[in-house]
Amino acid sequence: MYLITGSRGQLGQELAKLLPQAILTDSDTLDITDTDAVRDFVRDNNIDTIINCAAYTAVDRAEDDEDAAKRVNVTGPENLAKSGARVIHISTDYVFDGCAHTPYEPDDETAPVSAYGRTKRAGEIAVLGNARAAVIIRTAWLYSPYGNNFVKTMRRLGAEKESINVVCDQIGTPTAAADLAAAIVAILPQLRDGMKEVYHFTNEGVCSWYDFACAIMELSGLPCHVNPIPTSAYPTRATRPAYSVLSKDKIKQDFNITISHWREALKTCLKQF
Repeated sequence: MYLITGSRGQLGQELAKLLPQAILTDSDTLDITDTDAVRDFVRDNNIDTIINCAAYTAVDRAEDDEDAAKRVNVTGPENLAKSGARVIHISTDYVFDGCAHTPYEPDDETAPVSAYGRTKRAGEIAVLGNARAAVIIRTAWLYSPYGNNFVKTMRRLGAEKESINVVCDQIGTPTAAADLAAAIVAILPQLRDGMKEVYHFTNEGVCSWYDFACAIMELSGLPCHVNPIPTSAYPTRATRPAYSVLSKDKIKQDFNITISHWREALKTCLKQF
């Protein structure tokens, strides 16, 4: 039996469509920070594999409340890993410092520069060290028709304003939650005891937030003009990686996964709006 934690989030909702047999939980139905509750839930429901989509993702707020982020991003995953189930755990590009100039490989040295990144890296270590089988999947710039995300914000602002400012010096790759969900489903039957691996998944290609915003306006038919600005003109509480392109070579080779370009994935997603 599969368990999807964080099932009300963007990825959780996409996974629920592909795995209708899975048990779905959120923070209201299963507190993953409660060791006993997790152990009992996994045992009572005969859970064999957990896909952990639950996370504390308030990046700026985590700078002032790292303990809260730790509970969800470290203690929670550790409890899931110790439950006896296999675990696919979703992580982030924020485990890197963003100083690279070529795509990050899964085994590259991590160096998080934010509280959020530190807690997510600690969560990876906890899962790898305790689960009977563990696959970590780092992703970035996730979006979908669900919840709050950059695509939905840009479409809303594009309909309200004649022009907006978007940073142009943070480089990465958008990820359609539906594509990540499909990759996870492809991995599930290949998960085996003793497996301890880290992978990266985003869509293909490279862009800045400015490039992404321009594409959203163009493909949505919105006349809003996007102005490129440097990160220094849009200060935030937490430091973001300036470069967080992730190499997908390992996940494509190990699981024979084909990944679409981010513009094509965006077109597909926008058809659902």
